[in-house]
Amino acid sequence: MTTRPGIADRLSRMIQLPTVSAELVERGEQPFEDFVTLLAELYPLTHAALTLERHTDFGLLLHWRGRRAADDGPLLLMAHYDVVPVDETDAWTYPPFEGRIANGSVYGRGALDDKGPLVVIMEAVENLLRSGFTPARDVYLSFGGNEETYGAAAEAIAADLRRRGIVPWLVLDEGGAVVDAPLPFVPGRAAMIGVGEKGVLTLRLAARGTGGHASAPPSMTAVRRIGRAVDRLDARTFPARTPRAVSRMLRQFAAQSSGPARLLLRLLAGAPPLTGQVFAAFGGEPAALVRTTVAATMQSGGTAANVLPSQASATLNLRIALGDDVATTVRRVRRRVRDRLVEIDVLEASEPSPESRTDTTQFALLAGALSRSYPGIPAVPYVMMAATDSRHFHRFSPAVFRFAPLEMSRAQRATIHGVDESVEIASLERGERFHRALLQRLQ
Repeated sequence: MTTRPGIADRLSRMIQLPTVSAELVERGEQPFEDFVTLLAELYPLTHAALTLERHTDFGLLLHWRGRRAADDGPLLLMAHYDVVPVDETDAWTYPPFEGRIANGSVYGRGALDDKGPLVVIMEAVENLLRSGFTPARDVYLSFGGNEETYGAAAEAIAADLRRRGIVPWLVLDEGGAVVDAPLPFVPGRAAMIGVGEKGVLTLRLAARGTGGHASAPPSMTAVRRIGRAVDRLDARTFPARTPRAVSRMLRQFAAQSSGPARLLLRLLAGAPPLTGQVFAAFGGEPAALVRTTVAATMQSGGTAANVLPSQASATLNLRIALGDDVATTVRRVRRRVRDRLVEIDVLEASEPSPESRTDTTQFALLAGALSRSYPGIPAVPYVMMAATDSRHFHRFSPAVFRFAPLEMSRAQRATIHGVDESVEIASLERGERFHRALLQRLQ
């Protein structure tokens, strides 16, 4: 009898396929098709028992029929199998697409984002099928191959389910994780579960100027005009405003704290305007929880070192806070730039999601599964700052949460989209236990 390889080996093989959606032209679609083939090879029971649908070239939807009527609303578990590019000049300890298993971890691009979270879903389903288990209600597995390039596959899956009248009872996608020191003044560990996510807005600022020789520049060149516009969009561009999810998060942290920390957290939980000011002063992740952020990510202009460019541009990435909207955000950017000669074009936009309630059976189900996989770790709501495929479902599904059941230290979180991305094998095993418990507790 042959022994089935371990979870680390299966994740390693997934990482070895360079499913880089942003490099589709250069790499082609073959790595994505190879991933679909590999998934069927690694999880034969799942592919025998569940019905597979393909949506667009990159969307996979697996349907597991439950014991109850289908119109009760299914559980939808989500992940994505595409990854972001690797900068070849970065010094990785192990090659990013080797899938090296070393020091009790699996290394490589996608280990945390998002092939690690995908593999623990598949492990749980395969293991439950092996034991003869059938879930109480229908379960769908939705895997997208272009989440990192704005998720057209997930959008198509969401649209099709909605057209068929299928409204998920619970949606769970990537997002938070089991983290240490979730806030600068909150010690200990917590399972941060995203109850909403910020919107995404990509803007292009463009300006024209008089070209010519760089030896006699005018007072305002196209490059300088764009630079001035970007400089005006500083951290004070958008006011700090505390969403309900952050107040709920602070109340929960206060309940599990003691001494001065408890008093501070209770004060902040009861005074949203003060919370906004305090979090904004911290900068970084705390500030991003309470305000719309803006970051210049690309700039262009010019053809030679001694030639004045006749045009210049900058690309801005904004994450829109809950409570704001795309139209209001664009208007504020225009007011801050204060220059009619700077054109502002919307390249991509997605509104912030609603907030999912936490006083529900769905959130209690997540907390119960967490108690089986990470005993003693509290489930804490928060606002997801990045975009996920689940935003396409949050428009019509009442309970959408964002949580990958993996442990991620601050250093590990910094490797997402960065260098030396890795996940501990013990964390993968806990993640599988989480999903197994989630499916077993489903009513």
